[in-house]
Amino acid sequence: MSARKIAQAPVKKEAVKNAPAAQAAIEWEPVFNALQKWRANLPDPSVSTVAEQFKNDPWAILVSTIISLRTKDEVTLAAARALLEKAGDCKKLLALTEREIQKLIYPAGFYKTKAVNLKKIALLVLDKHEGRVPDDLDTLLGFPGVGRKTANLVIIEAYNKDGICVDTHVHRISNRTGWLCSKTPEETEMRLRQILPRKYWRPINPVLVLYGQHLCRPVSPFCSRCVLPSCRREGVTTFR
Repeated sequence: MSARKIAQAPVKKEAVKNAPAAQAAIEWEPVFNALQKWRANLPDPSVSTVAEQFKNDPWAILVSTIISLRTKDEVTLAAARALLEKAGDCKKLLALTEREIQKLIYPAGFYKTKAVNLKKIALLVLDKHEGRVPDDLDTLLGFPGVGRKTANLVIIEAYNKDGICVDTHVHRISNRTGWLCSKTPEETEMRLRQILPRKYWRPINPVLVLYGQHLCRPVSPFCSRCVLPSCRREGVTTFR
């Protein structure tokens, strides 16, 4: 099933029947108001910062998102800037060797694999898409190293389209709070598409990324400082 068909698939009766009762009673406006107030003085996540710096250029966003996988924000930001200064489009990146790309994005996680994938992606964009990064999920998901998180971020940040970007923070917090019950980030995305009002699709990632980095951490979260209206603390054994 294609990415677009998955996103639009109807809710199965079994899923609705087995869903926690609390899901139907979520009041999303207080949730987002609390999160936006909390993050007011915090800088944006790295990809959003790159998007702003490079005027929402699709190539810059695609490159920075690929670099960001399994990489801390500060490393992502420095690596993306270093590479994009040398390779601001796919033609310029193809002029670099894999070794040169590796040096520019080091110490990003899996930097050698990312260098290989970036070269392949640049060639695809140039040969198959006339140098323009595609603006639909199905095509982006066909690129090496591009998953749903990356594809959604590109269409959201670069093309101003609706999407839900689910990374480890969105997946963890959505389950921990009891908003939903899912085993994978993709499943979390599909459930959020069903229960989350569309106006919150795009902002859910940046607010929860920051919340997960600062308060709702994987191990021993700062529950005493939580600003969310309610949280079930699903799976939390120790907290501060």
